[in-house]
Amino acid sequence: MKSKLVAITISMSSLLTFQAYANPTVDNLSLKYQQQGAGVVVPEQGKDLWYAKNGDRSCTSCHGGSPTQTGKHIKTGKVIKPMAASKNPERFQDSKKVEKWFLRNCKWTFGRQCTVQEKIDTLSWLNSF
Repeated sequence: MKSKLVAITISMSSLLTFQAYANPTVDNLSLKYQQQGAGVVVPEQGKDLWYAKNGDRSCTSCHGGSPTQTGKHIKTGKVIKPMAASKNPERFQDSKKVEKWFLRNCKWTFGRQCTVQEKIDTLSWLNSF
């Protein structure tokens, strides 16, 4: 019974996080990912993925230590606007772009595609700023 209560509490907290920073594109992608098999949304796991290392690579390699900061591509030197929508209102407004960059960046950073669970958790975390 206690484990069910914890799961419900986590689920509700995750939903509240989404609602606090409502974004129709993120909401639609989240629904899509849940329909594709994502489980309970855990923003903390998105944070863990952001900082996870794969050899010498992580999301922070190009995006910087915080999603609220401007990043810089490590190969091209191109400036990357903050990932946090609160600092970059253009962020997460186009689902095709979100999917494109998940595909490209997950393959480059982790050597594989991200799972729907990783995507929903990471979007939830990034959308919480």
